[in-house]
Amino acid sequence: MANRFVLNNISYHGAGAIQEIPGEIARREFSKVFVATDADLVRFGVTKKVTDVLDEAGIAWEMFSDIKPNPTIENVQAGVAAFKASGADCIVAVGGGSAMDTAKGIGIIATNPEFADVVSLEGIAPTTKHAVFTIAVPTTAGTAAEVTINYVITDTEKERKFVCVDVNDIPEVAVVDPEMMATMPTSLTAATGMDALTHAIEGYTTKGAWELSDMFHLKAIELISKNLRDAVAEAKSGVPASGREGMALAQYVAGMGFSNVGLGIDHSMAHTLSAHYDTPHGVACAMLLPIAMEFNKPVVVDRLADVARAMGVDTAGMSTEEAADAAIAAVRQLSEDVEIPKTCAGLVEGDLEQLASDAMADACFPGNPREADHDQVVELFRKIMA
Repeated sequence: MANRFVLNNISYHGAGAIQEIPGEIARREFSKVFVATDADLVRFGVTKKVTDVLDEAGIAWEMFSDIKPNPTIENVQAGVAAFKASGADCIVAVGGGSAMDTAKGIGIIATNPEFADVVSLEGIAPTTKHAVFTIAVPTTAGTAAEVTINYVITDTEKERKFVCVDVNDIPEVAVVDPEMMATMPTSLTAATGMDALTHAIEGYTTKGAWELSDMFHLKAIELISKNLRDAVAEAKSGVPASGREGMALAQYVAGMGFSNVGLGIDHSMAHTLSAHYDTPHGVACAMLLPIAMEFNKPVVVDRLADVARAMGVDTAGMSTEEAADAAIAAVRQLSEDVEIPKTCAGLVEGDLEQLASDAMADACFPGNPREADHDQVVELFRKIMA
């Protein structure tokens, strides 16, 4: 059996990396950029950092900023219409996972119009053409959407999120500039950072994990454990430093791995919480992470022991099971230190059956290393009730 690995053609990392964007556009002789971003980033001047670079290079652009957190089918369809009307021939996505996921949907449908309903892209999408050339510029350190072959869209009518997996959607160029993340508020820094940790731990323990993905995931776990607390402290102080830079790299490294091997029950449940209660994705992942690790421990105890060591836990003298327990404890402590809530607002007993059904239908669910039945998923949701 062959293991496939898909990454960006080119990625730039480090402060000032956005200065490389005009060169990538000019080399390909594109004439106009479609900037996909969200209204808050426009309001706070973050997107302007990129459009200023385009202006300085004399590159024409048009902006689409009607993108919501947890983007919807309608968001994508509106974006496709705006892209067609703009006359642009490439996309620059500026934002967190929501902006980049929306841009992926826009780019895919623009070249594969038979999927204009968006819903038909769910699962492993059978597109035939690569998306419109896209440069992705993340403004959060967590989703790694700039390097993944996945994107998530919300169906508001059915109160569900669906995952699209498509090698044709990956941005050709990723520009990971920590200065674009400098204005992240404390809560977002914490939530997106814990999302990245969830990517790394779930990716390391998923059914599809293998040596190449393991390398990325273990390094990401190490980097996040070293840098997330500092990044949150820097967000509080308003003075970005090494923690922010470390997290910018760490989340990308995690994305290099999980995009190619999948995730598990934590993400399937987190998608469901976000769809029903609009729970921020990273918060949902963080609340569920130690619970999912505990559930999976019987079948991945050795790997959880590796997680403990990657997190900096001294496991000398511990049994494998003790080291696995130490990993779970370390995750709980990190989550507490960055002030992630332990329970989900709005979650009530009467919703659990539907939540479990929706989580089990999520595309991430089959990657979980331990099989779970409906009653077990209900019980896992119950553990985060207030």
